[in-house]
Order: sequence, then structure tokens, then C-alpha cells
Amino acid sequence: MILMRHFAVLLVVAAAVTIASPPAKAQEKAGDYPSRPVRIIVPFGAGGPTDVFTRAIAEELRKSLNQTFVMENKPGAGTTIGTDYVAKAVPNGYTLLMVSGTQTVNETLFNHKPYNLMRDLVAVAPLIESDLVLVVTPSVPAKSMAELLTLARAKPGTLNYGSSGPGSNYHMAGELLKHLTGIDIVHVPYKGSSGMRTDILSGQIQILFDSVPTMAALIKADKVRALGTSGKKRSPILPDVPTIEEAGVPGFQATLWVGFMAPAGTPQPIVDKLNREITKIVSRPDIKAAWEQQGAEPITMTQPEFKAFMEAQIAKWAGVIKANQIPAIN
Repeated sequence: MILMRHFAVLLVVAAAVTIASPPAKAQEKAGDYPSRPVRIIVPFGAGGPTDVFTRAIAEELRKSLNQTFVMENKPGAGTTIGTDYVAKAVPNGYTLLMVSGTQTVNETLFNHKPYNLMRDLVAVAPLIESDLVLVVTPSVPAKSMAELLTLARAKPGTLNYGSSGPGSNYHMAGELLKHLTGIDIVHVPYKGSSGMRTDILSGQIQILFDSVPTMAALIKADKVRALGTSGKKRSPILPDVPTIEEAGVPGFQATLWVGFMAPAGTPQPIVDKLNREITKIVSRPDIKAAWEQQGAEPITMTQPEFKAFMEAQIAKWAGVIKANQIPAIN
């Protein structure tokens, strides 16, 4: 009987130790991370401006952390497919998400997403910010932002602006312009960015917001006319083009930004390590100079600062969506 009691006690202790000890994978320390390849889920198609810089940081992280960072494109449903995939991934630091302004817009625009961005994922670090440029097809008589606004007010509902789809940076830049100026221009969404670029060149649409690096060559070749850029200061690639705010629209700012998130519950030491490494990389003078030549400005924030930035972006675009009565996507 005494022997059986001792055996029972040992079983209870062993069970308690087993319960108290998390799986080996969860016990990995930040100092050991990463010990195997890390996947970066990109919720867009390959080849866009965001994709280019994410691939560049993946290569730099490989060098600094001595481990492979593998890009995996999971486009669809306005980034919600790829975002949901990461939200449901194991929170161990081995599945990261490329996040952009589109996902902050989607928090208001999509009624029935299977995730909540700031609840189910954790902000890690920002990467770059890039200006957009507003261009018009040459047949539009406006030679300045002021002239475009005058034309739009004289002919409400007759000028079309394109985007790569509802909730995209290009769509919301157009809606912000409408919100701040009161003009009535018509949104024409495309399935991706190639169609909108083809149609601005052919004159099927009259107005387009697009990334500065993508449009710069077409502007210089007089294929389209640039009226303003979307940042706080002039773009070094298009120094002769005023900012939209400078051209007479106070408060206008709608940049294309990119960063990283991870599933909620990812150990804080791993999140902090990734933030430190990414910050270190984008702060390097050679990286900064190379990326600025491509129209992208590296940005650095602490993890709490990036979280606050994303929350502010969600609130900003929620206001624009409500003010312009943009219908939700179900």
C-alpha cells in the first residue's frame, strides 16, 4: 500500500512537470532565434513596389541573422487571405506578415473579415514609406492641381480615377482627395495595378494615383502629366513636382508604407529582436541611399511606436470611409 501511494505521488509530480513544461519549440530563446527558415507572407502578387523592398530586407535579414527568410506570395481578397493565414499561424516567429496601409483600411472596409488586425496580430517594425504621385492623362487640360480641382468642380462626376482595387493605397488616396476638397470624381477599380496603368496611358481613365518609382519614367517621357506628390516633402525623384498639400490641399498625405507583423502571442523577446535587426538594417547609410534613389524612404520606429502608428492609420481611413460613404465589402 505504501509503495502504491509513493508511485501515485510520483505520477502526479511527473504530470505536473509535463503540464508546466511548454513544448520544445515554444521554449526557443530569442538568442537562438531563428534556428530554421522564416516565412514572410506577402498578401499581394509578386513584382509590385512593396514586394521589391520586402525581398531586399529578407536578404539583409538572412545576412544578419544567418538564416533564410523565404518570401511567399498569398494574394487575394484585398490582402485578407494572406493576412488571415498569418493571423492563424503558430506564434513562434517563423511566420511573418508583410503589412501595408491596405490592411489598415480593410479594418473598416471589410464587414466580415475572419480576423481583427490589431487583436490577432502584433506589430513588429516598419520598413519603408514611399510617396504616391497624382497624374492625369495628357488629354485633360489641367496643368496644375488648382486647375484640376476647378475642372472637377465644373464637371462633377465626369472625371474617373483608377485604382488597383477597393481599399488599395491608390483608391484611398483618391478618396482622401475627395474628402478634403469636396470634388466629385468617380472611382474605377481594377483587379491589380496593370490595368489601371494601361488605361491612364490610353485615356480610358483621366486621373491616377500611383507610386513615384513606377510613374517617374512615364512622367519624364510625357506619357502622363504629374500634378502633385502625396508626401510631406517633395520627392527627390520628381523634385519639380509640388506636393499636393503645397499645391493647395491642406492636410493631404497618403503615402505607401510597408512593415511587418507576426501572429499575436509571438514571444516579446523575438518581436524585439526582429525590430532591432530591421531597424539596424534600414538605418544603414548604404541601404538608405540605395532605397531613396528608388523613391522609398526607410522608416524606423520602436515596436510600440509602430503599433500606435498603425492604430492611427486605422482611425484615419475609417474617417475617410465614413465621410465619403464608401460601401463596405461583405
